[in-house]
Amino acid sequence: MTPIYAKTITNFNLLAQQIKKCSMVKELESVYASMIKTNANQDCFSMNQFITACSIFHRIDYAVLAFTHLQEPNVFVYNAMIKAFVQSYYPVQALDCYLDMSRAQISPTSFTFSSLVKACSLVSQLGFGESVHGHSWRHGFDSHVFVQTALVDLYGNAGKIVEARRVFDEMPERDVFAWTTMISVHVRTGDMGSARQLFDEMPERNTPSWNAMIDGYSRLRDVESAEFLFNQMPNRDIISWTTMIACYSQNKQYREALAVFNEMQTNGVSPDEVTMSTVISACAHLGALELGKEIHLYAMEMGFDLDVYIGSALIDMYAKCGSLDRSLVVFFKLQKKNLFCWNSIIEGLAAHGSAEEALAMFNKMEREKIKPNGVTFISVLSACTHAGLVEEGRERFLSMSRDFSIPPEIEHYGCMIDLLGKAGLLEDALELVRSMRMEPNSVIWGALLGGCKLHRNLEIAQVAVNELKVLEPNNSGYYTLLVNMYAEVNRWGEVANIRATMKELGMEKTCPGSSWIEMDKKIHQFAASDKSHLDSDAIYTLLVELDWQMKLSGHVPELGSVSF
Repeated sequence: MTPIYAKTITNFNLLAQQIKKCSMVKELESVYASMIKTNANQDCFSMNQFITACSIFHRIDYAVLAFTHLQEPNVFVYNAMIKAFVQSYYPVQALDCYLDMSRAQISPTSFTFSSLVKACSLVSQLGFGESVHGHSWRHGFDSHVFVQTALVDLYGNAGKIVEARRVFDEMPERDVFAWTTMISVHVRTGDMGSARQLFDEMPERNTPSWNAMIDGYSRLRDVESAEFLFNQMPNRDIISWTTMIACYSQNKQYREALAVFNEMQTNGVSPDEVTMSTVISACAHLGALELGKEIHLYAMEMGFDLDVYIGSALIDMYAKCGSLDRSLVVFFKLQKKNLFCWNSIIEGLAAHGSAEEALAMFNKMEREKIKPNGVTFISVLSACTHAGLVEEGRERFLSMSRDFSIPPEIEHYGCMIDLLGKAGLLEDALELVRSMRMEPNSVIWGALLGGCKLHRNLEIAQVAVNELKVLEPNNSGYYTLLVNMYAEVNRWGEVANIRATMKELGMEKTCPGSSWIEMDKKIHQFAASDKSHLDSDAIYTLLVELDWQMKLSGHVPELGSVSF
């Protein structure tokens, strides 16, 4: 090696180190200026480093400018440029760059195709992906694990499961990432049978493959299978714990979700923002205010930023746990608020009966240029229902489609029927039901029946019950409500007839209501006629005593309600 050549290599290595040390765009500009002076902007190694740095700083314009001035780029520079385009979300330009590379008769490498496959995923046009697949085959990468795995993922994301499986099955060698990718494709389509078969056939399993399976079962609400795999895992990462917590929470097993969170802490695994927001949400559904406050404090002590995810979860939790003031404090402390934050506070105000404040918050949200969605209007219409603001509710309901192009869904119709029913406008409510653009479900007819019960309208109540008989033939609740309505007006013949019908159909209340209370940082669940609690004997003794004291004080039960 000649001294001049060795000195040149040393200079280029020093230049590469300078590029890597750049922490600001201005420093990168300065380095490039010196590259032009020393003609290093024509060196492929240096240009590779520079284009990569431009991508990190999100200055794709600098990368393109430098690339166009390079007279003879090699495959490594082309790869860096293609990758930079993909990372900057310019997939079409990445594909164009590959075409230029082909015209220059520069042979691609496996890194070329891995970036091109990602570009095809961003374009969302399967034709491009199929073309890239053909090019990879022609250039001899049909057996390259890295490229073929990327193609499996590409076809899977495009919903082409057969093609994805064909690529996977034809791979002569598969590493653990290839197996995990194919399993994830099956999981995304809900085909847990095929996913489980591959999982059982894997020569070796990594943590992402376990996580994918647990997530798949969670999506199908198969808690038992998810729980079984979670308990079998040899190693768990933050995704494993969070997925299992979310699985329990999504299936309304909130106490189990909190138990897994506690176990996670015991194992020394630090939660992330997703974990914290999921756990806070579990506290909200349990009404566990003290526990929620502790987790809020824990999040602050762990250095979590009050971002939109944790913020919206805290707003919702405090509101659901009855602490509206704390909910408002969190909301106003948030520096950035997205739609979820606004929805949470509007819903909280509505649920607490603060209708005027909820509507004022909605108006403030509009002034902040935050576009509402369907969930927002459910909260707004609920606020109108709580306050009996019929005309306001009608106007907001019409405004959805007129001003925001949001078509009313069945939940919005349910809110409106509830509003009209509680206001005694039962004819209007029935007319709205019959004008719905979708088939009314049991919630719709149930809301109408509730209004009929409130205003003792037996005629429309019978219409609602007739519909509910078809939709939910085994639900005794609607029959019981109708029985109570007839009993209130002393029409005992109809009461006897409905009771006989229920007996003939073998109806009984199979799903007793349940509730939770929080005591000494523990959640206690109670269900009607349940004796599983450790202190059930003492609880029922106290209930008998309370009943006796109520009778002594002159309380007379309302005999019109004859539930059974």
